Amino acid sequence: QVQLVESGGGSVQAGGSLRLSCAASGYTYTGYIYSSYCMAWFRQAPGKEREGVAAIDSDGSTTYADSVKGRFTISQDNAKNTLYLQMSNLKPEDTATYYCAADEYLGRVSLSPSDFYNWGQGTQVTVSS
Repeated sequence: QVQLVESGGGSVQAGGSLRLSCAASGYTYTGYIYSSYCMAWFRQAPGKEREGVAAIDSDGSTTYADSVKGRFTISQDNAKNTLYLQMSNLKPEDTATYYCAADEYLGRVSLSPSDFYNWGQGTQVTVSS
């Protein structure tokens, strides 16, 4: 089973930047061999549903939620088994707990929570106005 550990959350003022990291371990590497894995960032604010923010697959294809396009960038370092989310021009509405998710066999990018089997514990991001 894949273990995911997020870090990098914190409190910033509007307009600021943060970089989230997600360290992955326990992969069987099957997903890498068959180029079928997908990793993604989700977020959930109090009283709201979990929403997809950004995703990347084994081919390097990416997708973003409309609300973060042009401000957030997802990337991965396969040598370090780490996923990143660079967040710039942060807004108060970006305040949420951010979760890393992974699926070794999805075969495409996705922002749907139901497509992912492995989840991290989350890291809090708070943006003040």
